[in-house]
Amino acid sequence: MPTSDDVSKKPLLAAIEAGGTKYVCAVGYDPEHPLEEVRFPTRAPGETLAEAIAFFETKADEYGPIAAMGIGTFGPAVIDPLSPDYGSILTTPKNGWAGFNVVSAIRSALGTQLPIVFDTDVNAAVLSEATFGAGMGRKHVAYITVGTGIGAAFIHDGKLLHGRLHPEVGHILIPDFDTAIGKNTNKCRFHTSCFEGRAAGPAIEERWGTAGNLLPEDHQAWDLEAEYLAAGCVTLTAVWSPDIIILGGGVSQKPGLLPKVRNEFEKQSGNYWALPPLKEYLTMAQLGQEAGIIGSLMLAKQALGETNG
Repeated sequence: MPTSDDVSKKPLLAAIEAGGTKYVCAVGYDPEHPLEEVRFPTRAPGETLAEAIAFFETKADEYGPIAAMGIGTFGPAVIDPLSPDYGSILTTPKNGWAGFNVVSAIRSALGTQLPIVFDTDVNAAVLSEATFGAGMGRKHVAYITVGTGIGAAFIHDGKLLHGRLHPEVGHILIPDFDTAIGKNTNKCRFHTSCFEGRAAGPAIEERWGTAGNLLPEDHQAWDLEAEYLAAGCVTLTAVWSPDIIILGGGVSQKPGLLPKVRNEFEKQSGNYWALPPLKEYLTMAQLGQEAGIIGSLMLAKQALGETNG
Protein backbone atom coordinates (compact mmCIF):
# COMPACT_ATOMS: atom_id res chain seq x y z
CA MET A 1 0.00 0.00 0.00
CA PRO A 2 1.51 3.38 -0.98
CA THR A 3 2.07 5.98 1.72
CA SER A 4 0.36 9.37 1.75
CA ASP A 5 3.62 10.86 0.52
CA ASP A 6 3.53 8.54 -2.50
CA VAL A 7 -0.02 9.63 -3.28
CA SER A 8 0.84 13.32 -3.05
CA LYS A 9 3.92 13.07 -5.27
CA LYS A 10 2.77 10.78 -8.08
CA PRO A 11 -0.25 11.15 -10.38
CA LEU A 12 -2.68 8.23 -10.26
CA LEU A 13 -3.18 6.62 -13.65
CA ALA A 14 -6.31 4.68 -14.62
CA ALA A 15 -6.74 2.19 -17.44
CA ILE A 16 -9.37 0.10 -19.18
CA GLU A 17 -8.68 -2.86 -21.43
CA ALA A 18 -12.06 -2.98 -23.12
CA GLY A 19 -12.29 -6.42 -24.66
CA GLY A 20 -15.21 -7.87 -26.53
CA THR A 21 -15.72 -10.57 -23.90
CA LYS A 22 -14.16 -9.03 -20.78
CA TYR A 23 -13.34 -5.64 -19.31
CA VAL A 24 -10.18 -5.10 -17.25
CA CYS A 25 -9.81 -1.96 -15.15
CA ALA A 26 -6.69 -0.92 -13.23
CA VAL A 27 -5.03 1.94 -11.40
CA GLY A 28 -1.36 2.58 -10.72
CA TYR A 29 1.44 5.11 -10.57
CA ASP A 30 3.75 3.09 -12.83
CA PRO A 31 2.38 1.31 -15.93
CA GLU A 32 4.57 -1.74 -15.40
CA HIS A 33 3.23 -2.30 -11.88
CA PRO A 34 -0.54 -1.85 -11.58
CA LEU A 35 -1.65 -1.31 -7.98
CA GLU A 36 -5.04 -2.97 -8.32
CA GLU A 37 -7.17 -4.34 -11.11
CA VAL A 38 -10.54 -5.96 -11.63
CA ARG A 39 -11.90 -8.17 -14.43
CA PHE A 40 -15.54 -8.74 -15.36
CA PRO A 41 -17.58 -9.80 -18.42
CA THR A 42 -18.37 -7.25 -21.11
CA ARG A 43 -22.12 -6.78 -21.10
CA ALA A 44 -24.31 -3.99 -22.50
CA PRO A 45 -22.63 -0.56 -22.36
CA GLY A 46 -24.60 0.81 -19.42
CA GLU A 47 -23.95 -2.17 -17.15
CA THR A 48 -20.31 -2.51 -18.17
CA LEU A 49 -19.39 1.15 -17.73
CA ALA A 50 -21.28 1.35 -14.43
CA GLU A 51 -19.09 -1.42 -13.01
CA ALA A 52 -15.93 0.21 -14.37
CA ILE A 53 -16.84 3.64 -13.01
CA ALA A 54 -17.67 2.20 -9.56
CA PHE A 55 -14.20 0.64 -9.46
CA PHE A 56 -12.47 3.90 -10.36
CA GLU A 57 -14.51 5.94 -7.88
CA THR A 58 -13.58 3.52 -5.11
CA LYS A 59 -9.89 3.62 -6.02
CA ALA A 60 -9.92 7.42 -6.21
CA ASP A 61 -11.25 7.46 -2.65
CA GLU A 62 -8.39 5.18 -1.58
CA TYR A 63 -5.45 6.63 -3.52
CA GLY A 64 -6.45 10.14 -4.52
CA PRO A 65 -7.87 11.70 -7.69
CA ILE A 66 -7.32 10.07 -11.06
CA ALA A 67 -4.97 12.21 -13.15
CA ALA A 68 -5.44 10.55 -16.55
CA MET A 69 -6.88 7.45 -18.20
CA GLY A 70 -5.90 5.17 -21.07
CA ILE A 71 -8.44 2.97 -22.84
CA GLY A 72 -7.49 0.11 -25.15
CA THR A 73 -10.70 -1.03 -26.81
CA PHE A 74 -12.10 -3.70 -29.09
CA GLY A 75 -13.04 -2.28 -32.46
CA PRO A 76 -13.55 -1.02 -34.93
CA ALA A 77 -13.47 2.30 -33.11
CA VAL A 78 -12.81 6.00 -33.73
CA ILE A 79 -9.33 6.63 -32.31
CA ASP A 80 -8.53 9.93 -34.06
CA PRO A 81 -8.57 12.55 -31.27
CA LEU A 82 -9.49 15.26 -33.82
CA SER A 83 -12.68 13.45 -34.83
CA PRO A 84 -15.97 14.64 -33.28
CA ASP A 85 -16.75 10.94 -32.75
CA TYR A 86 -13.51 10.22 -30.86
CA GLY A 87 -14.16 7.43 -28.39
CA SER A 88 -16.98 5.77 -30.31
CA ILE A 89 -17.34 2.09 -31.18
CA LEU A 90 -18.24 1.52 -34.84
CA THR A 91 -19.88 -1.48 -36.52
CA THR A 92 -20.01 -4.42 -34.13
CA PRO A 93 -22.36 -7.33 -33.45
CA LYS A 94 -21.93 -6.75 -29.70
CA ASN A 95 -25.28 -5.75 -28.27
CA GLY A 96 -25.73 -2.01 -27.80
CA TRP A 97 -22.12 -1.04 -28.49
CA ALA A 98 -22.35 0.19 -32.10
CA GLY A 99 -22.24 3.99 -31.96
CA PHE A 100 -21.63 4.08 -28.21
CA ASN A 101 -19.08 6.70 -27.11
CA VAL A 102 -16.93 5.27 -24.33
CA VAL A 103 -14.90 8.44 -23.73
CA SER A 104 -18.02 10.59 -23.31
CA ALA A 105 -19.51 8.10 -20.86
CA ILE A 106 -16.35 8.02 -18.75
CA ARG A 107 -15.98 11.80 -18.70
CA SER A 108 -19.62 12.37 -17.79
CA ALA A 109 -19.04 10.23 -14.68
CA LEU A 110 -15.44 11.02 -13.70
CA GLY A 111 -14.98 14.58 -14.96
CA THR A 112 -15.36 16.33 -18.29
CA GLN A 113 -11.71 17.50 -18.22
CA LEU A 114 -10.21 14.08 -17.50
CA PRO A 115 -7.34 13.50 -19.97
CA ILE A 116 -8.04 10.29 -21.90
CA VAL A 117 -6.20 8.52 -24.69
CA PHE A 118 -8.51 6.10 -26.52
CA ASP A 119 -6.87 3.51 -28.76
CA THR A 120 -7.27 -0.14 -29.73
CA ASP A 121 -6.64 -3.01 -27.34
CA VAL A 122 -4.03 -4.47 -29.67
CA ASN A 123 -2.24 -1.10 -29.89
CA ALA A 124 -2.11 -1.10 -26.09
CA ALA A 125 -0.67 -4.62 -26.13
CA VAL A 126 2.07 -3.82 -28.64
CA LEU A 127 3.08 -0.78 -26.59
CA SER A 128 3.67 -2.93 -23.52
CA GLU A 129 5.35 -5.80 -25.38
CA ALA A 130 7.68 -3.39 -27.21
CA THR A 131 8.59 -1.63 -23.97
CA PHE A 132 8.65 -4.36 -21.34
CA GLY A 133 8.23 -7.67 -23.19
CA ALA A 134 9.34 -9.61 -26.26
CA GLY A 135 10.00 -6.51 -28.39
CA MET A 136 12.35 -4.70 -26.00
CA GLY A 137 15.22 -3.05 -27.84
CA ARG A 138 13.56 -3.31 -31.30
CA LYS A 139 12.62 -0.21 -33.32
CA HIS A 140 10.02 -1.86 -35.55
CA VAL A 141 7.67 -4.28 -33.80
CA ALA A 142 4.62 -6.10 -35.16
CA TYR A 143 2.18 -7.74 -32.75
CA ILE A 144 -0.56 -10.15 -33.87
CA THR A 145 -3.21 -11.32 -31.45
CA VAL A 146 -5.14 -14.47 -32.34
CA GLY A 147 -8.15 -15.26 -30.21
CA THR A 148 -11.86 -14.63 -30.71
CA GLY A 149 -10.74 -12.37 -33.54
CA ILE A 150 -7.42 -11.40 -35.10
CA GLY A 151 -5.85 -7.99 -34.79
CA ALA A 152 -2.43 -6.47 -35.23
CA ALA A 153 -0.53 -3.37 -34.25
CA PHE A 154 2.83 -1.85 -35.10
CA ILE A 155 5.57 0.14 -33.41
CA HIS A 156 7.58 2.17 -35.94
CA ASP A 157 10.70 3.96 -34.69
CA GLY A 158 9.45 3.54 -31.16
CA LYS A 159 5.97 4.98 -31.78
CA LEU A 160 2.56 3.49 -32.52
CA LEU A 161 1.82 3.44 -36.22
CA HIS A 162 -1.49 5.15 -36.98
CA GLY A 163 -3.26 5.81 -40.27
CA ARG A 164 -6.66 7.26 -41.09
CA LEU A 165 -8.10 4.29 -39.20
CA HIS A 166 -6.39 1.64 -37.10
CA PRO A 167 -4.95 -1.44 -38.85
CA GLU A 168 -7.42 -4.26 -39.60
CA VAL A 169 -4.96 -7.06 -40.29
CA GLY A 170 -7.59 -9.63 -39.40
CA HIS A 171 -9.26 -8.76 -42.70
CA ILE A 172 -6.32 -9.08 -45.06
CA LEU A 173 -7.10 -11.68 -47.73
CA ILE A 174 -5.11 -14.89 -47.49
CA PRO A 175 -4.99 -18.19 -49.43
CA ASP A 176 -7.65 -20.82 -48.87
CA PHE A 177 -5.92 -23.81 -47.28
CA ASP A 178 -9.22 -25.43 -46.25
CA THR A 179 -10.06 -26.91 -49.65
CA ALA A 180 -6.98 -29.13 -49.67
CA ILE A 181 -8.31 -31.03 -46.64
CA GLY A 182 -11.95 -31.03 -47.70
CA LYS A 183 -13.06 -28.17 -45.47
CA ASN A 184 -14.63 -24.81 -46.26
CA THR A 185 -14.77 -22.76 -43.07
CA ASN A 186 -14.90 -18.98 -43.16
CA LYS A 187 -16.37 -17.09 -40.21
CA CYS A 188 -16.17 -13.59 -41.70
CA ARG A 189 -19.42 -12.21 -43.11
CA PHE A 190 -17.56 -9.53 -45.07
CA HIS A 191 -14.85 -11.50 -46.95
CA THR A 192 -14.54 -14.85 -48.67
CA SER A 193 -11.10 -15.75 -47.30
CA CYS A 194 -9.63 -13.36 -44.75
CA PHE A 195 -7.16 -13.98 -41.94
CA GLU A 196 -9.71 -13.71 -39.11
CA GLY A 197 -12.40 -15.65 -40.94
CA ARG A 198 -10.07 -18.59 -41.47
CA ALA A 199 -7.80 -18.61 -38.41
CA ALA A 200 -9.49 -17.05 -35.36
CA GLY A 201 -10.92 -19.16 -32.56
CA PRO A 202 -14.52 -19.34 -33.86
CA ALA A 203 -13.28 -20.67 -37.23
CA ILE A 204 -11.30 -23.43 -35.52
CA GLU A 205 -14.32 -24.45 -33.45
CA GLU A 206 -16.70 -24.47 -36.41
CA ARG A 207 -14.27 -26.36 -38.64
CA TRP A 208 -13.54 -29.15 -36.18
CA GLY A 209 -16.64 -29.09 -33.98
CA THR A 210 -14.53 -28.49 -30.87
CA ALA A 211 -12.97 -25.40 -29.32
CA GLY A 212 -9.26 -25.07 -30.03
CA ASN A 213 -8.24 -25.32 -26.39
CA LEU A 214 -9.82 -28.80 -26.27
CA LEU A 215 -8.08 -30.12 -29.38
CA PRO A 216 -4.91 -32.18 -28.73
CA GLU A 217 -1.55 -30.82 -29.81
CA ASP A 218 -1.15 -33.49 -32.51
CA HIS A 219 -4.54 -32.76 -34.14
CA GLN A 220 -4.35 -31.77 -37.82
CA ALA A 221 -6.14 -28.55 -36.87
CA TRP A 222 -2.81 -27.10 -35.80
CA ASP A 223 -1.07 -27.90 -39.09
CA LEU A 224 -3.82 -25.97 -40.87
CA GLU A 225 -3.72 -23.16 -38.33
CA ALA A 226 0.04 -22.87 -38.82
CA GLU A 227 -0.50 -22.44 -42.57
CA TYR A 228 -2.89 -19.57 -41.98
CA LEU A 229 -0.79 -17.85 -39.32
CA ALA A 230 2.31 -18.16 -41.49
CA ALA A 231 0.45 -16.63 -44.44
CA GLY A 232 -0.47 -13.63 -42.30
CA CYS A 233 3.11 -13.23 -41.10
CA VAL A 234 4.48 -13.51 -44.66
CA THR A 235 2.13 -10.73 -45.77
CA LEU A 236 3.22 -8.45 -42.91
CA THR A 237 6.85 -9.15 -43.75
CA ALA A 238 6.29 -8.29 -47.42
CA VAL A 239 4.43 -5.08 -46.63
CA TRP A 240 6.46 -3.72 -43.74
CA SER A 241 9.44 -5.95 -42.78
CA PRO A 242 9.47 -5.43 -39.01
CA ASP A 243 12.37 -6.36 -36.74
CA ILE A 244 10.19 -8.91 -34.96
CA ILE A 245 6.68 -10.39 -35.15
CA ILE A 246 5.15 -11.20 -31.77
CA LEU A 247 2.22 -13.59 -31.51
CA GLY A 248 -0.26 -13.15 -28.67
CA GLY A 249 -3.80 -14.17 -27.83
CA GLY A 250 -5.20 -17.48 -26.61
CA VAL A 251 -5.08 -19.43 -29.89
CA SER A 252 -1.43 -18.66 -30.58
CA GLN A 253 -0.40 -19.98 -27.16
CA LYS A 254 -1.20 -23.60 -28.08
CA PRO A 255 1.86 -25.71 -27.17
CA GLY A 256 3.72 -26.83 -30.28
CA LEU A 257 2.03 -24.36 -32.62
CA LEU A 258 4.81 -21.79 -32.96
CA PRO A 259 7.41 -24.22 -34.39
CA LYS A 260 4.81 -25.25 -37.01
CA VAL A 261 4.24 -21.59 -37.88
CA ARG A 262 7.96 -21.03 -38.33
CA ASN A 263 8.24 -24.07 -40.61
CA GLU A 264 5.31 -22.89 -42.70
CA PHE A 265 6.68 -19.36 -42.85
CA GLU A 266 9.93 -20.71 -44.26
CA LYS A 267 8.04 -22.66 -46.95
CA GLN A 268 5.71 -19.84 -47.93
CA SER A 269 8.35 -17.10 -47.93
CA GLY A 270 10.71 -19.10 -50.11
CA ASN A 271 13.63 -17.65 -48.12
CA TYR A 272 13.14 -14.46 -50.14
CA TRP A 273 14.01 -12.04 -47.32
CA ALA A 274 17.21 -11.67 -45.34
CA LEU A 275 15.70 -12.08 -41.89
CA PRO A 276 17.00 -12.86 -38.42
CA PRO A 277 16.77 -16.53 -37.37
CA LEU A 278 13.07 -17.41 -37.22
CA LYS A 279 13.32 -18.26 -33.52
CA GLU A 280 14.07 -14.57 -33.01
CA TYR A 281 11.86 -13.15 -35.76
CA LEU A 282 8.64 -15.05 -34.95
CA THR A 283 8.20 -15.24 -31.21
CA MET A 284 5.61 -15.42 -28.45
CA ALA A 285 4.33 -12.52 -26.36
CA GLN A 286 5.89 -12.41 -22.89
CA LEU A 287 3.43 -10.38 -20.83
CA GLY A 288 0.47 -12.73 -21.18
CA GLN A 289 -2.91 -11.42 -20.05
CA GLU A 290 -1.30 -8.33 -18.51
CA ALA A 291 -0.13 -6.91 -21.86
CA GLY A 292 -3.33 -5.02 -22.62
CA ILE A 293 -3.81 -3.40 -19.22
CA ILE A 294 -0.12 -2.43 -18.89
CA GLY A 295 -0.33 -0.86 -22.35
CA SER A 296 -3.52 0.97 -21.40
CA LEU A 297 -1.74 2.42 -18.35
CA MET A 298 0.97 3.56 -20.77
CA LEU A 299 -1.75 5.31 -22.79
CA ALA A 300 -2.85 7.04 -19.57
CA LYS A 301 0.71 8.23 -19.01
CA GLN A 302 0.70 9.53 -22.59
CA ALA A 303 -2.57 11.38 -21.89
CA LEU A 304 -1.01 12.96 -18.82
CA GLY A 305 2.07 13.97 -20.80
CA GLU A 306 -0.06 15.59 -23.50
CA THR A 307 -1.93 17.55 -20.84
CA ASN A 308 1.25 18.76 -19.18
CA GLY A 309 2.67 19.73 -22.59
